[in-house]
Amino acid sequence: MAEAPAEHNPGKIFVVIPTYNEARNIGELLPQILAHPLDIEVLVVDDASPDGTGDRIEEMARSDPRIHLIRRAGKMGLGTAYLCGFRYALDRGADLVFEMDADFSHDPKYIPDFVRAAATADLVVGSRYLTGVSVVNWPMRRLLLSVFASHYARLITGLPMTDQTSGFKCFRRRVLDSLNLSAVESNGYSFQIEMNVRAARKGFRLAEVPIIFIDRYVGDSKIDRRIVWEAAFMVWRLRFGWYRE
Repeated sequence: MAEAPAEHNPGKIFVVIPTYNEARNIGELLPQILAHPLDIEVLVVDDASPDGTGDRIEEMARSDPRIHLIRRAGKMGLGTAYLCGFRYALDRGADLVFEMDADFSHDPKYIPDFVRAAATADLVVGSRYLTGVSVVNWPMRRLLLSVFASHYARLITGLPMTDQTSGFKCFRRRVLDSLNLSAVESNGYSFQIEMNVRAARKGFRLAEVPIIFIDRYVGDSKIDRRIVWEAAFMVWRLRFGWYRE
């Protein structure tokens, strides 16, 4: 496994993971993240999972102070979970803030690749399409939707990125400090696109690193039609600047 170069000290790293019914995955995922020889901590933002995800995290946190938990009252959406996590990480001195899923579709082994890229980029995105299509176990309909969404967002927003909707990414602190997080409107599929556009329009450098995306081990996908339609309309608002700075 490639590690971050010795001459680059990335500082404190926080990995923000939103969860809803991920008890079967989270116990395996967190040790793999924390095994990296980096100053790394994990924050789980749990939306009152009925399967006991929050209780599982609480139990793990008692034996490892690098694990943090925010419990929310119910399902409040992906975007608000990440924004809540970003604020928590910044308040605790994070220099790099990751976002990733809890279902192993985002492999923790890539974290050093992101850290290395963040030495020269402000926002690093894990791309499923940088070196062709690197997606495993997705049904064709889901794959075509993702590929179309990325091309659609690239065409409308003008951002030269191969994977506009990836949820595996790393922000340097200065990006999140400079953005008005309270003004971010997207709460679903388009949250990733909106964050990319806002960072790019602030003049920050965006980069992509290749990842292999493997469909979730266990559990159910949380994407629905409402989320897809939100993304379809949001890209036009981003294109014409119809959003609050």
